[in-house]
Amino acid sequence: QVQLVESGGGSVQAGGSLRLSCAASGRTFSIYAMGWFRQAPGREREFVTAITRSGGNTYYADSVKGRFTISRDNAKNTVYLQMNSLKPEDTALYYCAARYGTYYYTAPEQYTYWGQGTQVTVSS
Repeated sequence: QVQLVESGGGSVQAGGSLRLSCAASGRTFSIYAMGWFRQAPGREREFVTAITRSGGNTYYADSVKGRFTISRDNAKNTVYLQMNSLKPEDTALYYCAARYGTYYYTAPEQYTYWGQGTQVTVSS
């Protein structure tokens, strides 16, 4: 079992930045690949980015590539999402998720553990 708690969400103006954190507890954090997803009202949950359990490989949705950066600190059991150049269309509830194994996937159903989410609101 892994428990995930997101933090760092908030309200910013377009062009601003936020850094989300996801703290994990429970089983050894380093055995899980991690992902960030988001869900806006009335829309399906969508993949944002993911990172392998070692942190050596990352993958981004086209919509955030070049603006968002995922990283992890296995010593602190934490994964981060640095979000720069935010746009109003980035407004959503952001979730972190964990799956056992080395590699990441982009489909939400491939992840076993989920946090409760943290709200990000970007105004124009």
